[in-house]
Amino acid sequence: MNAIVVLILAAIGIGVGYGIYAKSIDRRVIQPDPSKATPAKMYMDGVDFIPANRNVLFGYQFKSIAALGPILGPIIAVQWGWLPALLWIILGVFFIGWVQDYASIIIGVREEGQTFGALSYRLISPRARNILLAFIYIYLLMIMGAFGIQVGFSLLTNPAVPLGVIIVILAGLLAGQMTYKWKQDIILTTVVTVIIALVGIWLGTLPAVKNAFNAIYGYQEGKTEPPTLFLDVNQAEFVGSLLVLIFCYLGAVLPIWRWAQPINYIAFWIVLFGILGGVIGLLIGRPGMGDFPAFTGFMAAAGPLWPMLFVTIACGAISGWHSLVSSSGTARQLEKETDALYVGGGAMFLEMFFATIAFLAATTAFGSFQGYQDAGGPAAAAAVFSKGLSVFLNNWGLDAALGQGFGVAYGAVFLTLMALTIMHLVVRFMRVASAEALGDRFPILRNVHVGTIIALLFTVFLIWFVPFLKIWGVFGAANQLMASLALLLITLWLMSRAKNYQWTFWPFAFMFVTTVAALLWSAYSSFFISLPKAKDWQDVVAQVTIGTLALILVVLAVILVVDGIRAILRYRAELAKARR
Repeated sequence: MNAIVVLILAAIGIGVGYGIYAKSIDRRVIQPDPSKATPAKMYMDGVDFIPANRNVLFGYQFKSIAALGPILGPIIAVQWGWLPALLWIILGVFFIGWVQDYASIIIGVREEGQTFGALSYRLISPRARNILLAFIYIYLLMIMGAFGIQVGFSLLTNPAVPLGVIIVILAGLLAGQMTYKWKQDIILTTVVTVIIALVGIWLGTLPAVKNAFNAIYGYQEGKTEPPTLFLDVNQAEFVGSLLVLIFCYLGAVLPIWRWAQPINYIAFWIVLFGILGGVIGLLIGRPGMGDFPAFTGFMAAAGPLWPMLFVTIACGAISGWHSLVSSSGTARQLEKETDALYVGGGAMFLEMFFATIAFLAATTAFGSFQGYQDAGGPAAAAAVFSKGLSVFLNNWGLDAALGQGFGVAYGAVFLTLMALTIMHLVVRFMRVASAEALGDRFPILRNVHVGTIIALLFTVFLIWFVPFLKIWGVFGAANQLMASLALLLITLWLMSRAKNYQWTFWPFAFMFVTTVAALLWSAYSSFFISLPKAKDWQDVVAQVTIGTLALILVVLAVILVVDGIRAILRYRAELAKARR
């Protein structure tokens, strides 16, 4: 299989999925009204509710949903072979992914910006609200742990990365100031701040800068590793994890226009340039997959193909995180209802194309299956991507033009931004969920700083104690299970409005069965395969933590779905009565 053929297949999926299927649903079922006031206009408070330009919001949406999932997931999933991974990326988005993202925005807009917790209370049952909030909190914690390990331990410990990331953040803050305070033209703002960000990434590759961060990280001459401070955490990993916590704290407590939205918007351009650069490199190099197998077998290191493949590739095909961003974030910034498909559906199809680039980085950049394994394989997916993207970028001479190692540094900054620009929103949603669930009983949790700090303390525990691949499987399953619950809520909302609900019900059913099976497999693997082989007490804590959280998520989800099925039967009875 040649990379060009894969890109063509992805483009066909986008053209047919967005241009025909999605537009048909938008026109026939949802019927958006451009003249209807949206929550962004009705409740504009300058914090969460604020009308945004559809192009800015598209960048915000894409950068807020596309984290490490569409990158690491495909690279890990090709352990089952390239064919199953490619099929799930394209067909998952076509039938399920855009459906959830777009419909989550619509339900948020039509229900005046209400959260899923409030909607579950009304659409399912009173107890569903607290159960869903508990599920969401644990699920979000899984995201923080999985991404935090990669960013704090792998990406930010590269001395060529931190300065570039810091300057991108500063450029984002400047973009927010120029847009909302100085009222500058969006084109001027974009050009100025993106140039600053790109120069910052280049500055991070200079020897003097890398030497300075090597000193901060504790690298000593003649030694390949910094000193270990505690547990298995060395000085570089400790500093990297602290940088993650500081960034996420600020993103969780500051107004969205001041931090999250403009930083994510600037990061979107860094990511977009990386995607375009990678595509140009692929078109120039036209690499093939060599001896990379189409199918390696039903069982792999991560477990059975079903259900584990479908949770390993999360954000690149379907992701519950997207529903939270869309309903509680984007829906509160949408200027017109008619922007929903462009922002929600369009960003998801772009993410599918992005996941395809990551898939090609694993399968074509290194010439063979052995080359993929030598580059790091599933256990070092971030390294595989940054090296693979560098190969594509260097097909048109990037290192030759900007200095040796710039391609790899750009790929690493790219990955870091992909994760961080999600993580600050995750913590924001965690402190909102804890306040909504327990704020009446414990008023202190309504304080944004208290809720944020508690979320970050839980995050540090997972980063320091739980191995990456172990938490990735549970994160992916929790992520897809959140998607199924979002689709359940959307289905119930459509039924309550007497609208066609089949296009959301069947994706819900498939995702629920698949992800519950994946969580049960993860719990079984932790308790009966990995725990007996534990090397030390830290490994024991990790296996017990993962297995227990997986079982808790299953119990909470089953209770919600039981109540949801009762609600479906109730709505069906009401619809049948109305037709008589």
